[in-house]
Amino acid sequence: MPANSTLLLGRVRLATGLILFFYVLTHNLNHALGLISLEAMDWGRIPFLAFWRFPPIEILFLLSLVTHFSLGMRALYNRHSLRMPVSEGAQLILGLSIPPLLTLHFLGTAVAHYAFGLDDAYEETVLALASNPVLVAVQTAAVLVTWIHGCIGLAFWLRLKPWYPKARVALYTAALLIPLLALLGFSQAAREVLSLAQQPGWFKDMAARRNLPGHEAVEALYFWLNISLIGYGVIVVGVLATRYTRDWLIRHRAIRVAYPDGRVVNIQPGSTILEASRIGNIPHAAVCGGRGRCSTCRVRILAGDATMPPPSIEELKVLARVGAAPGTRLACQAKPQGYVKVAPLLTSTAGPSQAQARNDFHSGKEREIAVLFADIRGFTQFSEQRLPYDVVFLLNRYFRAMGEAVIAAGGHLDKFIGDGVMALFGVDGKGGNAAAQALDAARRMSINLAEMNAGFGEELKAPLRIGIGIHFGPAIVGEMGFGNIQTLTAVGDTVNTASRLETATKELNCQLVVSQALLEAAKLPGEIGRAHEIELRGRSATLHVCAIKNAATLEL
Repeated sequence: MPANSTLLLGRVRLATGLILFFYVLTHNLNHALGLISLEAMDWGRIPFLAFWRFPPIEILFLLSLVTHFSLGMRALYNRHSLRMPVSEGAQLILGLSIPPLLTLHFLGTAVAHYAFGLDDAYEETVLALASNPVLVAVQTAAVLVTWIHGCIGLAFWLRLKPWYPKARVALYTAALLIPLLALLGFSQAAREVLSLAQQPGWFKDMAARRNLPGHEAVEALYFWLNISLIGYGVIVVGVLATRYTRDWLIRHRAIRVAYPDGRVVNIQPGSTILEASRIGNIPHAAVCGGRGRCSTCRVRILAGDATMPPPSIEELKVLARVGAAPGTRLACQAKPQGYVKVAPLLTSTAGPSQAQARNDFHSGKEREIAVLFADIRGFTQFSEQRLPYDVVFLLNRYFRAMGEAVIAAGGHLDKFIGDGVMALFGVDGKGGNAAAQALDAARRMSINLAEMNAGFGEELKAPLRIGIGIHFGPAIVGEMGFGNIQTLTAVGDTVNTASRLETATKELNCQLVVSQALLEAAKLPGEIGRAHEIELRGRSATLHVCAIKNAATLEL
């Protein structure tokens, strides 16, 4: 099936799953009212049934039920490997467990409503369940299994949302409380109903008032329960048998998938690169569970690109969202038709943050940028005369002051190195004058430092002094690092030169040294300092620079 259709069906599966989850949520909340009273449960049943028994909603619910089950069976058949992360395996097993657990409850309410015209009332339903320990265990398992299955699917979807980290604690709390309250509400209602059942004549009156079905109807119900369970078993076994038969028939058409470390995995036609990694026990990130949403499974095609079917429109949208470089594919969507060599671009521990929308330069671009380095003068001697707590406190105040200056000027705070600061300007290549922004940041840093010195007053034997160096030129910009510690940074001669200009502030006895290239890019109307021609380590030619005694005096 084309990749476009696969992703479309994935969205349909998500939509139907959300409808079913909302039904389970409202049903559990109705159960939770049992903590108040049985009467409160019946009161909550009125809006619950009014909504879910409204004909268009009821039809949508039944269609969602059938569609979600069918797509689940299709997904099971399409898997070429049952090796998967624990969370995916748990969702699969729990999902397969739901029909056997809910069939009796579903048939019982359906028969009561459609065959006998009864509105679901909690008194007979709770009595029927509470009177049989086996049914109590099945009902409890059904509540937990359906809820956990839905929550896992919901987490796979929501964890990609930018707001999810902030809402995660609240969502997890709700995920724990709702089924607990539902079970406690049912337990309290069961005690109340069993107490009523002890009263002489209560059950007879309730049976007459509710016109409960007789013994023959109950036997028919269990007959259809057995038929349904047998039918479900046949479907699941049939899907698995068909799947294994398919794999056996095409076993001789193995396709080789190679990895940079020399490992090679043989897969069958129709398998994805992500499945190849799982078959070969090769750690591979897939935050969304291989559903083509997160992009964390993306790989670089090193060889065999001609054997790859073209990416679908949906896959291209996901890759564009994260600024993926040419030759990048989603491992969960790419199905090689011949030998291919791939390199996973993210570590197996990659999280949802790597799936967020980002610009193309995150994967590596050459940009004309301004690079700023700043360092505290004499900090080693200063720190030796202070307690560790004082040093940490002072540094954090300093970093805050410098960081605020960089951000206010429109720059990107790259990193803190000891007592030094590295900042980049113009990394996104969008608007603004990177050189002028860097000079503005230097001015703000000088002003913020003066205010900080004034704030500490006599606590400092001598005011803190800094040296700032700025250079403008080409640099390679991208996310670099290892594992979860990857940050947007820059490398190249421009970065090295900016660092050495910061060191040159000591020799030139000034606070700021900038290159002539930066001044030309900033397009300043006049001179801002003393011109010098200096030699820098690692450069054969001299460099024209400008030394500014006090960066706070810059007029931009």
